[in-house]
Amino acid sequence: MTQPTSDVLIVGGGMVGATLALLLGEAGWRVALFDAAPPAVRATPPGEGAPALRVSALTAASQRLLVSLGVWPWVAARRVAPYRRMQVWDGEGGGEIGFDADDVGVEALGHIVENDLLVAGLEARLEALPQVTCLRGVRLTGYTREAGQAVVTLDSGEQWRAPLVVGADGAHSPLRTLAGIALSARDTGQAAVVTSVRCEHGHAGTARQVFLPSGPLAFLPLAIDGAAHHCSIVWSTTPAEARRLTALGEQESGRAALAGELERAIDGRLGRLEVIDAAPHFPIVQRHASDYVAEGLALIGDAAHTLHPLAGQGVNLGLMDAAVLAEEWIRARQRGAEPGDPRILARYARRRRGENAAMLAAMQGFQRLFGSRQPALRLARNWGLSGVDRLPLLKRLLIRQALGEYGDVPQRCR
Repeated sequence: MTQPTSDVLIVGGGMVGATLALLLGEAGWRVALFDAAPPAVRATPPGEGAPALRVSALTAASQRLLVSLGVWPWVAARRVAPYRRMQVWDGEGGGEIGFDADDVGVEALGHIVENDLLVAGLEARLEALPQVTCLRGVRLTGYTREAGQAVVTLDSGEQWRAPLVVGADGAHSPLRTLAGIALSARDTGQAAVVTSVRCEHGHAGTARQVFLPSGPLAFLPLAIDGAAHHCSIVWSTTPAEARRLTALGEQESGRAALAGELERAIDGRLGRLEVIDAAPHFPIVQRHASDYVAEGLALIGDAAHTLHPLAGQGVNLGLMDAAVLAEEWIRARQRGAEPGDPRILARYARRRRGENAAMLAAMQGFQRLFGSRQPALRLARNWGLSGVDRLPLLKRLLIRQALGEYGDVPQRCR
């Protein structure tokens, strides 16, 4: 059964795919959005109850994009945690650097947002756009091109057609595979353990990260019930150690031991800790698609690239992909050009692939630098952290980059 033709089909309805659907839908495009995950069944409304395990650190540029779409007020009215300061130190030495929002005259360096809350906010806005059709709990089983149209086949047997199709369907993108786009992948040799903790001392709106011999450990501030005594944990370590930590989180008795290890790893900076959730882990693999575009097709977000979580940039890069792609397509249509023109798609790829590749290379370099046990490198990185901390101009430049204010920033993010 063939459905009515749309302007664009988006495969993947997570944070990045839903953002693109909203950008195009607001511009009057007919959008069909497909996602394999069924509609969420929540025991409590989004933003209430226990914190979600998966969170994102949104930059100022990403926040401005969500403000322009009317999503941010909905999310902020429920539960977000701004952080004004960052502390980064080497667990094997005395090197430390601190960043403060006052250094560049901004209210916050970023915001920690629970992923499911952000998705719920995007869905709420999409429901107000009749030109956007959202189908959830459906899987992609086929993709071809016929007479200049993308033809997407779903597991229901339905076929949808449009001149354009977007893969926002994650790191293991079925659309990317069906389109024959190659992927380079590098196993980092690490896995990320995620959980949530209650802290004896308030986090004071500070994001903390310590580089340990096995990998970085991040404490990201949360705002639960109006208090500042919870953090989301992302602990990147060896796969064997990740399995051990996950096993500790599976039982109440083990969680006390896990809390003790977290306390020691962070040098007791937040006092006694209580682990309040399980501690699952996932492998950390850096991926990069060989091409971001093909005939009438574009990849965005994790379908195009995944990187180490140590800088918290994954979702921000994906949101920038969505904003740039929408910007190029909307401009093309406004001047009478075909958005599917290969030159338009190539422009999107040029604007995004280089910046994403640079971030992937930087994450690889950081991992190698802070994962090395060589005495000379340990001395250099400790000197580097402390040295940069004494250079205000360089620190302000690094803060601006952390805010997402670098490179080719799309208009909706400025």
